[in-house]
Amino acid sequence: MHASILSSLSDIESAQWNRLAGSNPFLRHEFLTGLERTGCVGDDTGWQPRHVVLHADGVGRGMLLGAVPLYLKYHSYGEYVFDWSWADACERSGRDYYPKLVAAVPFTPATGRRLLVGDGVDRGRVEEQLLAGAREVADRYNASSLHWLFHTAEESPRLVANGGLARVGCQFHWSNPGYRDFEDFLGTFKSDKRNSIRRERRRVRDANVEFDIVPGPAVTGELWDIFNRFYRSTIRAHGGIPYLSREFFHHLGQTMSEHVHLITARQQRACVAMALCLRDGDTLYGRYWGGRPDIRDLHFETCYYTPIEFCIAQGIARYEAGAQGEHKVARGFTPVQTHSSHWLRDVRLRRAVADFLAREQHHVSGYIDELNEHLPFRRSGARADGGG
Repeated sequence: MHASILSSLSDIESAQWNRLAGSNPFLRHEFLTGLERTGCVGDDTGWQPRHVVLHADGVGRGMLLGAVPLYLKYHSYGEYVFDWSWADACERSGRDYYPKLVAAVPFTPATGRRLLVGDGVDRGRVEEQLLAGAREVADRYNASSLHWLFHTAEESPRLVANGGLARVGCQFHWSNPGYRDFEDFLGTFKSDKRNSIRRERRRVRDANVEFDIVPGPAVTGELWDIFNRFYRSTIRAHGGIPYLSREFFHHLGQTMSEHVHLITARQQRACVAMALCLRDGDTLYGRYWGGRPDIRDLHFETCYYTPIEFCIAQGIARYEAGAQGEHKVARGFTPVQTHSSHWLRDVRLRRAVADFLAREQHHVSGYIDELNEHLPFRRSGARADGGG
């Protein structure tokens, strides 16, 4: 095996990369190269691709055995695992925190493997080579740290054994144990919570808003342009940074239409809201949305209830509606842990961060326990995660 460092995924055949990525839409070659080709990542953005790839020598020479989606960073924007205080501590002590490295999907707080390994190989050996390759990149660019963001729980032991500090976060996911329809789902709620959701849905219907879920192949260029305008208006309203471009959304529609669903809301034929979802085999991912602020509860219907109804109809097991938002709990989402691991070069910084993470993990665990005490489900009914 030999490792290489790539400044663009265009240097790898899509079929080879996708064989490692599997069904996760955000790890697909089309998604990651789309970010590069449309300028969402690159030298001018502070996200510089430095992907690690592992090829076979000897028998099977040239075959891609493993990979890590890796980026050299000069800031901490677009990551959703916050380390600004670590950077400030470095600067106050006269040390440089940037550049750093992140193994992640840019702008995407969705869990997935970060050590991508093909089938039919010695997984442990390939993962060790990938970890060594990532550390080599850190040394080459004198990076202060290497951060593995939103990796799977199964990857945690190896990353920690390789010097990473484990960190946990919290998101809110919806699970489908096999609901017959939306009313069956609502039947698991306490009566006051169930009635609250019905009122929210009724307000949107009374505003004469109708919904349609457009599959990717049917999304026209005009719809992508409308969605882009909604996306940018939402970002502006919250004072954020529009990381993604109109060109990227069009690229998504042209290269990954089988993974895309665009939720559209219309009032008297005028589009008043949109939400973008991507799907793999058993999970629907809600990503971005935008809508008119004057229609009450439009956000809940567009981003929660209509996608949940779609998941039930399609037999989709899980819906991840993005980062943050404990208000999702009252609407049938349950708190789940997310995982990241952090290698820090400076021994003093590592010691301070380790102390912080131990205290943070205690807080996050307590936060999740408290939320679980206030789930909206009837104790005698089926929980949304399938429990009693």
